[in-house]
Amino acid sequence: MAPRKKSSKTAVPAKAQGVIQGAGDVVEQPIVSTIRENYMPYAMSVILSRAIPEIDGFKPSHRKLLFTMYKMGLLTGGRTKSANIVGATMKLNPHGDSAIYDTMVRLSRGYEALLHPYVDSKGNFGKFYSRDMAWAASRYTEAKLSPICAELFRDIDKDTVDFVDNYDNTMKEPTLLPASFPSVLVNANTGIAVGMASNICSFNLKEICETTAAIIRDPDHDVKSTLPAPDFIGGCQILYDEKVIDQVYETGRGSIRLRARYAYDKSQNCIDILSIPSTTTCEVIIEKIIDLVKQGKVKEISDIRDETGLDGMKITIDLKRGVDPELLMAKLFKLTTLEDSYACNFNVLIGGVPMVLGVKALLEEWIAFRIECVKRRTFFDRTKKAERLHLLQGLAKILLDIDKAIKIIRETDEEIEVVPNLMIGFGIDKIQAEYVAEIKLRHLNREYILKRTQDIEQLEKEIAELDDILKSKARIKTIIVKELKAVAEKYGEPRRSIIIYEDTVQQYHEENASVDDYPCTFFFTREGYFKKIRPQSLRMSNVHKLKDGDEITQELEFSNDCDLLFFSDKAQVYKAKADDFDSTKASELGDYVAAKLGMDEGENAVCMVATKDYKGMLLFAFENGKAAKVPLEAYATKTNRKKLTAAYSDKSPLVGALWIGEDKEVLFTASSGRMLLVHTGALALKTTRSTQGVAVMKLKKGHRLFAVGEYVENTFAKPQRYRTRSLPALGALPSNEDKTDEQLSLI
Repeated sequence: MAPRKKSSKTAVPAKAQGVIQGAGDVVEQPIVSTIRENYMPYAMSVILSRAIPEIDGFKPSHRKLLFTMYKMGLLTGGRTKSANIVGATMKLNPHGDSAIYDTMVRLSRGYEALLHPYVDSKGNFGKFYSRDMAWAASRYTEAKLSPICAELFRDIDKDTVDFVDNYDNTMKEPTLLPASFPSVLVNANTGIAVGMASNICSFNLKEICETTAAIIRDPDHDVKSTLPAPDFIGGCQILYDEKVIDQVYETGRGSIRLRARYAYDKSQNCIDILSIPSTTTCEVIIEKIIDLVKQGKVKEISDIRDETGLDGMKITIDLKRGVDPELLMAKLFKLTTLEDSYACNFNVLIGGVPMVLGVKALLEEWIAFRIECVKRRTFFDRTKKAERLHLLQGLAKILLDIDKAIKIIRETDEEIEVVPNLMIGFGIDKIQAEYVAEIKLRHLNREYILKRTQDIEQLEKEIAELDDILKSKARIKTIIVKELKAVAEKYGEPRRSIIIYEDTVQQYHEENASVDDYPCTFFFTREGYFKKIRPQSLRMSNVHKLKDGDEITQELEFSNDCDLLFFSDKAQVYKAKADDFDSTKASELGDYVAAKLGMDEGENAVCMVATKDYKGMLLFAFENGKAAKVPLEAYATKTNRKKLTAAYSDKSPLVGALWIGEDKEVLFTASSGRMLLVHTGALALKTTRSTQGVAVMKLKKGHRLFAVGEYVENTFAKPQRYRTRSLPALGALPSNEDKTDEQLSLI
């Protein structure tokens, strides 16, 4: 590289130019150390201090906000401006005011996202079910703590939980809240951390308290007996699936299906959607329905609008005349988020470690946490009473000789010697002497001292009772159960979400969809092309356009409202609706079935069957001379399956498949030219689709079954020539009067 030319200008020091020395230099650093030093601390901070809730049911942002409001006296006082709360919370929460206010909105009664809101709000706080309804700025709204928060902060000043310094070491804040009920499962909570997430659904407060109390009394309690299913704020319906509920209760993971609740107004011919799953919004549903109407997938709706107001959420759908509302709703449940899934992921921080727990395991962890809180509260009360008793015991000794106490104090020359002299004179310790020395002169009378010392016996009994509680885990559990019952009675509400069973609701399948029914003729060719032609079009022109070498092998007069079964050369059957195919003309090639139905590579359609009721039988003929008779209903499915494997036996190539309404004569033709007339009644009906069938036609070496078709009366001059009394049979060569090309081309 050529040497750089020196500038003629005088060099200016980097500092004077405002340039940082070394800026822009590339420093190599191993990726492993970068992740360890920079990314891992960030990930741990997000997991432990931001996104994952702890056993009290709160994330740090929730806890800081509620504790600030508690310290502001908003549990019993009146509401204050939300901006004041946000400003005060910033002493504990280093994030900006917008993040803090957003947190408060989601905890508020006005937002309606929680079964039991923690913030009693006034003003516009938006709605959880609306994407576009923005909440007002914090300077316009007011808030205070809801009454149920008294259960979150009960005895928080009695050393029930640990306190730590805030981010700048100027205040103390609790690491957990000593909630007297399992708040972790009462209100929904969602968080996304780094590499993990948490999504806890809500449960009814009464049911949770009852279940927790039952587990305390009996560790083997069946949770489902008292906690049948979650409960959601919107009041939507829960499609009950016992296996899913068991999975959620045992593992903490599972997907619960929710669907909207609606009412049909017959006088207005409209459907009112009154609640929706908590995983979606009104705008998403309305936009999706409008899109479906534009695409022509939903033709029963004339108008849709959002009528949400003071009475709550409501989406109104106007119907066209003659529409079945239940069938339409079943269709919308399938095509929109009016039916949605809530993916449960009960990921909770237990002792600083993220753990995915089932409902029972989570309640057991909460019970252990609550036992520790009650123990610490009891020990705090015992310590305070013991300190009080100690002071009163010193005061009782003064009662023996008040004059002596006065004399000691009066005769003491220096103030600093008063306490030591009282200690010596009455045999009391420094704390007791300090207490006596601080008594006012007016209180140094027998009546005052007797009143104070009357509580000694009561305090001794209370301390003994508290000692007994600390020694007995059973008594602590009894206290917790009593508190749970009190919470359930005071704050419990009826279940909002209705539990419905899947077999009691109408499911939408494409066969239930309204299809224009009209007569049409189906054509299927040897190369696998399909045409659906209306009679009027066929009358105008019946000259078919086909590929070179192709020919029509099947022609059926049917209607548009039917199922089509296309059997492939890979022993599979593909099901479709006739309405799925566009009407065409004879002058067009039609649809290539293999491409239309998405068949596997190298797979081709060889036979077609049309049906509405899946009645009758299918006769399969194979090149090895065997035939199988299978009921058509074997191909009917409850679910809307498009493809069935093992549709017939794959032991020998398929020659053809015939639909037979009732047993009749069928003509089998071999490549040797021999023909055999067989009555299908002689073949046993098989229930298994993939049966190999029975031998029907004996074949000479090097020959195969060539064709199969229904026998038409008077086709042969002497049909008995081709009949046989037993199977398998060799068949007969056609006589001179029967030799035509038509019989050989029957399929």
